Amino acid sequence: MSKSVTVMVTSAGRRHHLIETIRSDATELGLALTVIAVDVNPNLSAACMAADHHAAVPRCSSPDYIPSLLRVCTQHDVSVVIPTIDTELPMLAAARSSFSEMGVTVVISSPAAIRIARDKLLTAKALSDAGLPTPRTLRLTDALTDSEGIPGRVILKPVDGSNSVGLIRLESLQRALGLEIDSHQYVAQELCAGDEFTVNCFVNADGELLCAVPHRRLEVRGGEVSKALTERRPDLMDLAPKVASAMPGLRGPFCFQAIVGDRGPRIIEVNARFGGGYPVAHAAGAHFGRWILMEHLRRATTALPEWEDSLLMLRYDSAVFVHGHRS
Repeated sequence: MSKSVTVMVTSAGRRHHLIETIRSDATELGLALTVIAVDVNPNLSAACMAADHHAAVPRCSSPDYIPSLLRVCTQHDVSVVIPTIDTELPMLAAARSSFSEMGVTVVISSPAAIRIARDKLLTAKALSDAGLPTPRTLRLTDALTDSEGIPGRVILKPVDGSNSVGLIRLESLQRALGLEIDSHQYVAQELCAGDEFTVNCFVNADGELLCAVPHRRLEVRGGEVSKALTERRPDLMDLAPKVASAMPGLRGPFCFQAIVGDRGPRIIEVNARFGGGYPVAHAAGAHFGRWILMEHLRRATTALPEWEDSLLMLRYDSAVFVHGHRS
């Protein structure tokens, strides 16, 4: 008889493909998988409709968010929780022991690693202190009063932003003076020229980096890659273990973005979660769901020996149809 595992995917939204990758990984391991997807409005979530079961939970900013997730875990006998968005990571990391007491594995990095990844100033400092290439990054208020500042073109980012929300590209830092934004909540970063890459990585429970799969971001829609090409680039792959060392406590899936120009790669962001473009890494052979399930079952994980180079991903809009739906 196949062993049964129930996985809960939080903030499921449109992450239908992520659920399908976990299902295929469970099948590969001979596991009977049940997927629970939760969201604020599951009836309008494609991923929730495609899951075996779904449930409504409050927004992650609500004090009832964690208690709601714990109730769903109890109701459905959840084994593993997989977060998907940045804003829920701090709460889930802080509550990890509450889940663990119920026998539930939360696939998440340490609170310290998440705090660094969620703050672009802390990320830039951690990378720079580790000797990793990263563009000059300052809090906007400091950049505007710094005698050196940031020469040339700059990009302004919310200090804890994600999915490219709130990005402002400027020809010079001085043009920021006329903007109606809270300069305390923005960072100014040197705008790098070159090709943009994401590197999907996985660190096991022992802190061992199992893989680093770069892909070129050919097209981006709404902050998420829609066209991508895997590329075996040693310059990016060699950075992965150094990023993991610079941010101790990274566990499970994480990704970093880099711009590769005339000066080589420079890391612009680190995300302590599944990257939006992860499906291309999975299709190339990097089965993160397999490692997640193996770790929960206390089976040994081994590094990925090989993955497919030059694999092109072309995303398109599809649909999930729900018959007899009542809003």
